Amino acid sequence: MKRLASPLLPRLPASGPLPQVPGREVVRALALDNGLKIVVWPDRRLPNVALYTWVRVGSRNEAPGITGLAHFFEHMMFNGTPRHPAGEFDRLMEAQGGSNNAWTSDDVTVYQDWFPRAALDLMFELEADRIANVSLDPATVENERGVVSSERALCVDDNNAGFLAEQVQSAAFVAHPYRFPTIGTAPDIRAWQARDLADFHRTYYAPNNITVVLAGDLEPVEAFALGRRHFAPIARRAAPPAVRAREPRQLGERQVVVRRPGRAALLQYAYKAPAAADADAAALNLLMTALAEGNGARLYRLLVERRGLAVDVGGEWHQGFDPSLCWFSFTLADGVDPQAVRALIDAELERVAAEGITPAELQRARNLTAASFWRQLATVDGKAHLLGEYEVLRGGWRRLFDAPGAHAEVCAAQLQRVARALLDPRRRTVGVLLPEGSA
Repeated sequence: MKRLASPLLPRLPASGPLPQVPGREVVRALALDNGLKIVVWPDRRLPNVALYTWVRVGSRNEAPGITGLAHFFEHMMFNGTPRHPAGEFDRLMEAQGGSNNAWTSDDVTVYQDWFPRAALDLMFELEADRIANVSLDPATVENERGVVSSERALCVDDNNAGFLAEQVQSAAFVAHPYRFPTIGTAPDIRAWQARDLADFHRTYYAPNNITVVLAGDLEPVEAFALGRRHFAPIARRAAPPAVRAREPRQLGERQVVVRRPGRAALLQYAYKAPAAADADAAALNLLMTALAEGNGARLYRLLVERRGLAVDVGGEWHQGFDPSLCWFSFTLADGVDPQAVRALIDAELERVAAEGITPAELQRARNLTAASFWRQLATVDGKAHLLGEYEVLRGGWRRLFDAPGAHAEVCAAQLQRVARALLDPRRRTVGVLLPEGSA
């Protein structure tokens, strides 16, 4: 469905100074006495609200034996409390016209709610209740254990790309808990105990480990009052243990080769990369866009359009609290030798590290990044998402309003410096998946 242009978002000019991101002056933040933070961006154009609850917990906070618990709690948080039995959260919300979702990463667990403003008080009450009082009923735990096991089978065990990525990530880290899969290992999923669940919830679902972000038809004073009413009674707890592990510098390329049933060979490169709040974040975003985003990206044009060696090319920078990985993924055409493709990719990435990208590629990356940014800000959902992402992962919500300028100011020399630092073959892990029966 085509979205209507927003009257509050200025049109990007063909040249001249970038438009200012509107809203900085109306965003307000409050930290409750128990440590929970609330950030609000009023947008009164439509009578709707987006509410994002950011919990600072992911697989980064896990250890052998309890991997997958952060993702498991994403499931459990929809399974009721003593006050609101299983299923009532969704029924009450849907009766008001709302909907919800959630996701877990290596760094955070995020709960998303979208609803008419008339349901604002209800949603504060429901979110506070499940944060404080989630039910860990044994029958429900066992049911969700089965659900998560099935999800792992679908996304990893029976999925060649997911399986290879898990193997590559595990090999890429020798010390940092980023080596653990977010969904958990199969033995750990089967082995969680009731005490593990209770301890995990008590530690990480503390109000001082949570940020609530709202955008839409409300005023900050209204949200703060509801926050004090519903969230303030939850007691502050001891700060979760800090992740102190630091990954040692990688000094040589690591390789993973697996054989699995399938038709297409897969190739994945995972380079060591900085954290989300790094000073070179804008340049790295543009570099990844230029190399691997869309049909006009350099690697897609080389491998798919010109050489016919691959059918798909992708790229992603995992932007987390700690230095992590930039990924390049390649689905090869039938019968193509991965080693031959590797030689071609390596030569191209060496060229980028030595010479940078062209002015046309840089401008394309700027255009794609700006278009995506402004599209997100056209909705209250996009506002809430970006505001939370910057507040929790990128050094504070105010940086959101400087993002267009930061990307526009990236020059060719800075981008080349970032490319040279990133694309060092000594600091990467390469994964190859060969279809069984291939040479």
